Amino acid sequence: MTTHKAHRHGETPGHPDHGPGEPDPAHGRTLRDDESAWDARYAELDRVWSGEPNHALTVEAATLSPARALDVGCGEGADAVWLATRGWTVTALDPSGVALARARAAAEASGVLVDWVHAGLAEADLPVGGFDLVSVFYPALDLETGPVERLASLVAPGGTLVVVHHADVDRERAIEHGFDPDLLLSPAGVAAGLGEGWDVVGPERRPRSISGGSGAHHHDDLVVRATRRP
Repeated sequence: MTTHKAHRHGETPGHPDHGPGEPDPAHGRTLRDDESAWDARYAELDRVWSGEPNHALTVEAATLSPARALDVGCGEGADAVWLATRGWTVTALDPSGVALARARAAAEASGVLVDWVHAGLAEADLPVGGFDLVSVFYPALDLETGPVERLASLVAPGGTLVVVHHADVDRERAIEHGFDPDLLLSPAGVAAGLGEGWDVVGPERRPRSISGGSGAHHHDDLVVRATRRP
C-alpha cells in the first residue's frame, strides 16, 4: 500500500489505530490503498487533523536547507504547506481525493504552490533520487510492496529520509480498525532495511507536541532519520 500520514500535530491518516472502514473479512484488514475507503474516512469530518505541521518534522527540517521535498501520505496537507512556506519545493502524494482537495485549499490559503499527486506510494510516478527530503509520517505501508526500497530510491545523494510512527501501538485495537501492524512498515524495519550507504539514527522515542485532531491520544513518536551518503 502506501501511506496516509499526516498528524499535523495530530494528523495520521494512515496510522493503524485510525484506519478507514471495516476490516476486509477475507484478510482481517482493509485494503489501505483503496481510494474510496480513505475518502469515506475523510468525509466523516470537515477536518480530520489539527491543521498544524507534525512536531517531529519541524524539528528535523530545522537542520536542513530548503530544497526538494516529498511528503508521502500528505493527508490534508499541513506538512506540505509548512515546508512550502519555508522555501521547499514540495511534492505531496495521497490516495484520497477528498484529502487532497482540502490540502489544495490549505495551500491556496497560504499562498504557496505544492505539486499534489493523487496516488499511493507504490504506484506514484516519482523521480528516482529526486528529493532531498522524503518525509513519511504515521504510514500504513504494506511490507509486501517493498516500501523501504521504494522510499530509499527516491532520496537524492546527501538527502534525508524521515520516518515517524506512533510509539506503543495497540495491535488488537489496530486490527479492529483494519490494520495489522505486523504487516506494515515500522521504524525499526526502516532502520534495519536501509543497509550500506546510509547513516541512520533511531528509532528514537520522542514526546509529541500536539494541539488536537484525530490521533491526539498518542503522546510519543518513534523517529528514524537516515541520511544517504553522497
